[in-house]
Amino acid sequence: MRDWLDSYSRDHQHPTNQWLHWVCVPLIVWSAIAMLWTIPVPQAWFRPGSWAVLAIVLSFTWYWKHSRRLGAALLAVLSVFAFSCFWIFQQLGSATLLRAGIGVFVVAWIGQFVGHLIEGRRPSFLTDLAYLLVGPAWLMDKLLRRIGFRETP
Repeated sequence: MRDWLDSYSRDHQHPTNQWLHWVCVPLIVWSAIAMLWTIPVPQAWFRPGSWAVLAIVLSFTWYWKHSRRLGAALLAVLSVFAFSCFWIFQQLGSATLLRAGIGVFVVAWIGQFVGHLIEGRRPSFLTDLAYLLVGPAWLMDKLLRRIGFRETP
């Protein structure tokens, strides 16, 4: 994981690009969960949100395999995002959640690409799709370091 995080850091040096990532990456993750939440499932077997929960479980498994510290922290954030989607779904309905997810997704990706134009580098995921998972881990690693939770060797 450290190699991926270091590589990601090299592609994200400009302060404006970093700031845009702090805002846009969590929004993209939330919007992906929101859109997945609205995919219909057979009600006899599953509940609404099953696709989102499956994506969260698979993401958590990948994070946990590469860093238990990041995996645990990201599971907490992903759970908060999932509960917010559940609440919106229950209170405002699937169509509202889907519209919000699409809107946030589009705006946040525009922000990401603006950041990379400022940076003068291509987004990392264009070289390896795993970087779509590394972005949230990179932010979480920075946050955990700031509040004193360092990796143990």
